[in-house]
Amino acid sequence: MEGLRVVVEAPGVAGAYCSKLFADAGADVVLLEPPSGDPLRSWSASSAALGNEEDGALFRYLSAGKRSVVGSIADPAPEVAALLAGSDLLIEGLAPDDLDRTRLRERLPGLVVLSITPFGLTGPMAGRPATDFTLQAEAGSIGARGRPGATPFQAGGDIVSWTGGCFAAVPALAAVRRARATGVGEHIDFALLEATALVTNCYLDLMWGILGRPPVAGAFPNLETPSIEPTRDGFVGFTTYSAQQLSDFLLLIERPDLRESGEFDAFVGRLSRLDDWERVVHSYTKEHSTAEIIELAQLLRIPVAPICNGATAPLHEQSRARGSFAEDPSGGFTRPLPPYRIDGQRPGAPRRSPRLGEHAGAIAWSAREPVSPSNRNEPPALPLAGMRIVDATAWWAGPIATQLLASLGADVIHVESVQRMDGARSVGGTFAAQHADWWECSFIFLSANSNKRGITLDLSQPKGVEIFESLIAGADALVENFSPRVMDGFGVSWERVQTLNPRCHYVRMPAFGLDGPWSEHVGFAATMEQMSGLSWLTGHREDQPRIQRGPCDPIAGMHAAFALLVAMAERERSGRGHFVECSMLEAALNVTAEQVVEHSAYGHLMSRQGNRSPIAAPQGLYACRGHHVSDDPRWLALSVATTSQWQALLAWLGNPAWGADIDGALSSRRDRQDEIDAALSAVFAERDRDDCVDDLIAHGIPAARVVDPRTLADHPQLASRGFLEPLEHAVVGRQQTMGAPFRFASVSRWLGRAAPRLGEHTEEILGELGYGPAEIDALAAERVIGSWPDGVPRP
Repeated sequence: MEGLRVVVEAPGVAGAYCSKLFADAGADVVLLEPPSGDPLRSWSASSAALGNEEDGALFRYLSAGKRSVVGSIADPAPEVAALLAGSDLLIEGLAPDDLDRTRLRERLPGLVVLSITPFGLTGPMAGRPATDFTLQAEAGSIGARGRPGATPFQAGGDIVSWTGGCFAAVPALAAVRRARATGVGEHIDFALLEATALVTNCYLDLMWGILGRPPVAGAFPNLETPSIEPTRDGFVGFTTYSAQQLSDFLLLIERPDLRESGEFDAFVGRLSRLDDWERVVHSYTKEHSTAEIIELAQLLRIPVAPICNGATAPLHEQSRARGSFAEDPSGGFTRPLPPYRIDGQRPGAPRRSPRLGEHAGAIAWSAREPVSPSNRNEPPALPLAGMRIVDATAWWAGPIATQLLASLGADVIHVESVQRMDGARSVGGTFAAQHADWWECSFIFLSANSNKRGITLDLSQPKGVEIFESLIAGADALVENFSPRVMDGFGVSWERVQTLNPRCHYVRMPAFGLDGPWSEHVGFAATMEQMSGLSWLTGHREDQPRIQRGPCDPIAGMHAAFALLVAMAERERSGRGHFVECSMLEAALNVTAEQVVEHSAYGHLMSRQGNRSPIAAPQGLYACRGHHVSDDPRWLALSVATTSQWQALLAWLGNPAWGADIDGALSSRRDRQDEIDAALSAVFAERDRDDCVDDLIAHGIPAARVVDPRTLADHPQLASRGFLEPLEHAVVGRQQTMGAPFRFASVSRWLGRAAPRLGEHTEEILGELGYGPAEIDALAAERVIGSWPDGVPRP
């Protein structure tokens, strides 16, 4: 993306990581900083004493290859105004009232403006103070995570900001490509709350909608099991999403009797007898080493992983074999490399980060020549209109990548078969008693495949491969996310794709990469959480590491979608398609970079803190009046990030004596959080939760109620912004479905088509390829195509 110009004024990790993706891909990225510098320059999670001339290692990782100018878009000096006039993209995170975005866009109509804020720029919660923790609470994330009957816990690792950064980069790059071609700029209003709701809840609100939205009663926290389990020398992580994987797990732990009895086959059964089930599992795992268990589980094709952290993640044999980490060019710490390769090459080697104001007066961008839109009276076409993608993905990581591209205008054809449906459809088994065609009721499949068309093809038959190749011949991209041997077994190689269509990109999303000792192993999102360090940072301090349940799938998907758009830009120069590889594990390692950076730079091993955080204190969940942990939970989430917020909290409390001798500095508040928590718990126990939240927000203090994830369709902020959109589906009816976590000024809604029923568009697509009715009937008779899965009896 050489020649693409980006200006950034978005303090925090989300804007920094979003702009890092552009810098990695070759864009010229300029940071606008205040005279005191970006706050990340002085940040370390360990509170390490940074030298007067030393920037924090996390800043150096996030800002490598960027340039720095002191200034602000809110009051632009001539130098800043000139940068804006010459830029393609502005990434900003100012408060809603701190920038006149309408006037800015009128002055620069070809500019794409990406605004990343906690709640978005509109709606009743716009402008509220927030942290990663309160956004998780408000988005339903915390409310779905925890041991039944115990205090829920956050997803660790500042996951909201990192996820928001990679999500926001995709629509931004799509809009920039359109603007450079048409002269039509865009305003993208990105809400971190919506991104959090999308990636950390596994679409539980839609599940509740399919059930008819019965009254929500009682607490909802739960956890997956088996998952992370103690071993003789540490922990090991499993993922058993299918019946076969659970059956093989029971064989692994030497309990074939339970395979026969089936007493723990159902997730609900395991959860309701969690203590009994864990005794069964731990009687085996605690007697064996992690390495022994991993070796045997891999032989049984059970997704399995060690539980890595900031010290061990770079040392894992797969990361070492693939060169996933490198020394930062400034020296002193280790950093992950970008998670994708194009034609076998990662983006250029990391460059050093800039000194504050280093490039003042040295950037000579000429103003962009305006491109006159062809028709100013019509709304612009969606950014990816005219692009066709063959989507051979399954579960969540691949489908959400292609789903976002479909929302942005691409014609996406989802390919599966009646012999092997998309695995996400199996989640619909929850509704087997209500629907004979239960595979159409999967809330994950329905959410991650909207706006697509669907075709069934048996690729084990030559006629199925022939049709599949015909699709490739007319496509801009083929995307798949199976283990490497699957597509290789069908003969779908990069060489074959190029023979069929030299302009077609081939995007592969293997769990661990296409090479290395783990390349053929099975992995899901939970596996990546376990290996990347996300699980290490999640869970109560007195408990064990826990999985976050989901974010690594969409994180991998957004990195792959971004990489494809980078390849599309390269095709404009080369005229040919490109081979793109994006490893799920390496995508996860990029958003958990702080752990490795912190350990290698300062010797500090970050660890789980329950609901506490290195960036705020006090921070936690507090039970309010009328609270009952199981029957009527009334948790208030509080996160005090700044000294001014701490002073406001004390004032709201009436300046209690216990707070008088606590230094307002973050380090002091963290050191004394136990006594602060005890005092706050006593206060909140006597007060109404909703009244407290309203009062705290009015005083500028980040606070939120812990929202039940089954109720997001009724959330006032999400409803105001139209985040959940109604879609009509032939089996589950009209349902509120999550759309994109951003608004375009030029787009009124994102969802135009419900996820396809199995084989719903097969005849339509075959007709476009020239097949006649008789040929289609013959293909159906041979089960090359179909609409009812094999092995499922018809009613």
